[in-house]
Amino acid sequence: MNLATLLHNAARSFGDRPAIAFGDELKHTYAEMQSRVVQLAAGLRSISGVGAGDRVALVMSNRVEYLELLFAIWHAGLVAVPINAKLHAREVAFILGDCDVKLCFVTEDRAEAVSLAVADIQSVKRVVCVGRPEYEDLLGGSISQAHADRDDLAWIFYTSGTTGRPKGAMLTHQNLQLMAWSYLCDFDLITEQDSLIHVGPQSHAAGLLALTHVAKASRHVLPVSGGFEPSELTTLIDDHPVSTFFASPTMLRRLLDSPSTARCRVDHIRTILCGAAPVYVQDVRRALAAFGPRFSNGYGQGECPCTITQMPKHLYAVTEDEARLVSVGIARTGVEVRVVDSQDNEVPVGEIGEIAVRSDIVMRGYWNQPDATARALANGWLHTGDLGAMDREGFFSLKDRSKDLIISGGSNIYPREVEEVLLTDPAVIEVAVVGRRDEQWGESVVAFVVSRPGQQPPSVENLDRLCLDNLARFKRPKQYIFVSELPRNQTGKVLKAELRQQLEVAGGTDA
Repeated sequence: MNLATLLHNAARSFGDRPAIAFGDELKHTYAEMQSRVVQLAAGLRSISGVGAGDRVALVMSNRVEYLELLFAIWHAGLVAVPINAKLHAREVAFILGDCDVKLCFVTEDRAEAVSLAVADIQSVKRVVCVGRPEYEDLLGGSISQAHADRDDLAWIFYTSGTTGRPKGAMLTHQNLQLMAWSYLCDFDLITEQDSLIHVGPQSHAAGLLALTHVAKASRHVLPVSGGFEPSELTTLIDDHPVSTFFASPTMLRRLLDSPSTARCRVDHIRTILCGAAPVYVQDVRRALAAFGPRFSNGYGQGECPCTITQMPKHLYAVTEDEARLVSVGIARTGVEVRVVDSQDNEVPVGEIGEIAVRSDIVMRGYWNQPDATARALANGWLHTGDLGAMDREGFFSLKDRSKDLIISGGSNIYPREVEEVLLTDPAVIEVAVVGRRDEQWGESVVAFVVSRPGQQPPSVENLDRLCLDNLARFKRPKQYIFVSELPRNQTGKVLKAELRQQLEVAGGTDA
């Protein structure tokens, strides 16, 4: 089944329902959106040199047109390649060339940079700027929905590339259909009365989560700011009685710190979907206190989109155990999850290993990278590269990415456990712990610390004392570096590779 059928069915049954709003302004009903998608699909296929299975890139900040473009691409039998709009032009050019993109849609803020970047990429037939007349000029014709087999590509999801060149995870129509249906099994049975507020980037999880809401004819609301502003979000929540939105841990903290949250109609929130980075105990407690049983932490990857584990909302009310509060939950419907050692053997309950996943939602492989595909999908399981453990009841806890593990003097140090302790200092708002080369110990622990605005920065002595009171001495940071902010990708995940690079550039090792 072609993913475009999700929209087709919704428009047929709920054509007069609001589909997309920009702030408080309704842009399209579902019938209008379906009509535009059919016309846009015809326009895409009318461009010379564009045929079935060709790739269409979206280098766009959040826009009303994003959803209609996705469904037009699928309706036309093409493949979507959403790209982080914040990437450098050279990074964008690599992705465009890597998968031989034929068409590229951009927003005004990226038009000039992308046009220059594609100058030497022969596969690109045309760059279209959304919001200009050239985009609307593509509408006008009509085309039948293309047939799609379950293994036909629908979306190529490029990894962030923080450890080398990004890889394109090939997601099929079946992968994304099952992802959409799994949401209905594990999160909420949403209806046409629901609203999904797009405060996360549409090129990432927010764009994928939208598929379930399109299938059920929910309203899609884009903030006028184009992103996440706490006061704007709380106003939208007030205006939409059954609201769901994605929030990374950083976004969640900002929302909890905002005075507007105290005045918000919390009863209008159905679900806050948290993920993309570790969430800490104090943040979970604050979220539950502020919002009640409307918070859910989960775990997924682009290679198994948005669908590995999830902590059911109602279970937060029956536990005070800190490990359970920060758990990423239990295996999602239709997903097998286990923890393995370096030989792919399942480790005992409670022991740390690599998380491995098996499901029909797992990607087909990496675009044009057979060796990387073979490694990632060895023995029929997706090897995530994430370290974690499972308790006796099947609840998973994430420790760190395997590449972020610090080995000092032969002992494993998981940055997250150090971060948890440092965050208990009231003057610390964010922290990231990484390893630095050390001639004597192999690696030493370094903590990058962001102080809470308006407060006196924490002293090194206080931070040391916190660690010594709660952790083994060898886990205590050897150095604290105070910064105004941490480098992040578009979804709010801290780029620890950049922090390690900063340490290397600074020079030397700890002797």
